[in-house]
Amino acid sequence: MRFQRHRHRPRVWAAATLVAAASLMIPSLTAQASAADGHVAAAQVQAAVEDDGAGCPAPGPGSSPANPLLPDPFKRVNGTRISATSDWRCRRAEIRELAQRSVYGQKPAKPASVTGTVSSTGITVNVTDQGRSASFSASVSLPSGSGPFPAVIVLGGLGADTATIKASGVAVINYDPYTVGKEGTARNNKQGAFYSVYGSSSSTGLLMAWSWGVSRIIDVIEQSGGNILKASATGVTGCSRFGKGAAVAGAFDQRIALTMPIESGSGGVPVLRGIPGESGAQPLSSAYSEQPWLGDAFGSSTGNPNTLPVDTHEIVGMVAPRGLFIMENPHIDWLAARSGSVAALGGAEVYKALGAGSNITYWSDVQDGTHCAARSEWRTPLQQNIQKFLLGTGSGSGAFRIAAGKSGNLSAWRDWQTPALSDGGGGTGGDPGGDPGGDPGGGTNGTCTAGYRNVNSWPGGFQGEVTIRNNGTTVLNGWTVGMTLASGQSISSLWDGVNTGTSGSVTVRSTPYNGTLAANGTATFGFTATGSSATAPGGITCKSP
Repeated sequence: MRFQRHRHRPRVWAAATLVAAASLMIPSLTAQASAADGHVAAAQVQAAVEDDGAGCPAPGPGSSPANPLLPDPFKRVNGTRISATSDWRCRRAEIRELAQRSVYGQKPAKPASVTGTVSSTGITVNVTDQGRSASFSASVSLPSGSGPFPAVIVLGGLGADTATIKASGVAVINYDPYTVGKEGTARNNKQGAFYSVYGSSSSTGLLMAWSWGVSRIIDVIEQSGGNILKASATGVTGCSRFGKGAAVAGAFDQRIALTMPIESGSGGVPVLRGIPGESGAQPLSSAYSEQPWLGDAFGSSTGNPNTLPVDTHEIVGMVAPRGLFIMENPHIDWLAARSGSVAALGGAEVYKALGAGSNITYWSDVQDGTHCAARSEWRTPLQQNIQKFLLGTGSGSGAFRIAAGKSGNLSAWRDWQTPALSDGGGGTGGDPGGDPGGDPGGGTNGTCTAGYRNVNSWPGGFQGEVTIRNNGTTVLNGWTVGMTLASGQSISSLWDGVNTGTSGSVTVRSTPYNGTLAANGTATFGFTATGSSATAPGGITCKSP
């Protein structure tokens, strides 16, 4: 199954590579999050450098044992787990290196020379490294008003709601990735600006080459003096294969304040381990062979992704705590939206641990199934993310709107628990951010307490979260929460718990990975539901087990 795009382009359909990157400013982030209920401005979560973990020790060679479950994003290669938010910088660097080795290929360090120009209509980029040179360009479309402007780099001109972006006061940079990494080439004869510099037989895939091109555009904007575009407020987006590229770009350049992959498909946001078991999803072997998007090394894992040392939930986590808005299409099985929801839920645990749970949004609950359509459901969250991360004028909370028919169960994919990081993390799955207007109501039986908050709401539905706390002095081994939904409310998806019932009286029990709580430890489960949020779930009780 293939999805046709513009006639002047080769075929475009969805196989994608999701990656996302974390910020170097973790200590300041957590301090600000605590002070402002987790609503953190772009300047507080965005790094000043492309990669703040360049000085961290690289993991040694060797293979990881096969694991059918998602790897623990908080466990170092040496087997120990991180315990502080400051530990995330080098843990992220480990994930970055393992992902390059096994999935995408290496992204070289900043070239020896990057020069260029920025005008109101275009950007030119000239690169010299290792004695070789290459050039490429991108067009610029400014919004009305006076600059300098934030900008969103749009890969491939497909699927992005550029009208809403410009109406929000943000410039659009139209970047043709094929000038940097051309499709339709053999793996041993790759073409484009990246390969002109680093060799046509480079084992780096096109997605990472396209990401490299985004970084070089940002280099030039930084050098331009900021009279037209603001280098400190840059986003990236794209759909289908260009959604893959946008995700990789955001993951591997920490200067990007807002990453927005759209309908990326197999090899993108969806967990690689989930693809083989998702009916109708594009097989990994197909995603690898259609174009040299993924790195050459990934070919050995297409038949058994369980051997990979990473998975895409960790790539999602690489973006944390910066802004991330993932858009997926549940109507086309080929796009693997169920596995995509698992990746987003898993990556959101990194956001929560860093105290930035409100900085990630996932949305697959859409009516129009057309591939790469500009959807009305995404317009408001797009505006909110732009205001929060590019304009610094908003503080909207992130939301998870998962299509009921493509709702994955994170509980079935992990055996690890989210840690309470010592210098500002969000507890064992908790989130100190979110909606300050949430309902603090809850119940206790003297051993554990359960409290509810409304994370987000929309016409005809809402997202809720329940936090369980062990208020005893000994370890709590398992928990059970009871709650009563109001008339007309019904749970459509639930994660980090096992529920009995979806309406009326509902019981939610702990999973194997989040049922053991130390004294004062916490765990959370979340859910989306149909119906009005005007009446919060009531009768909340907690007991062990």
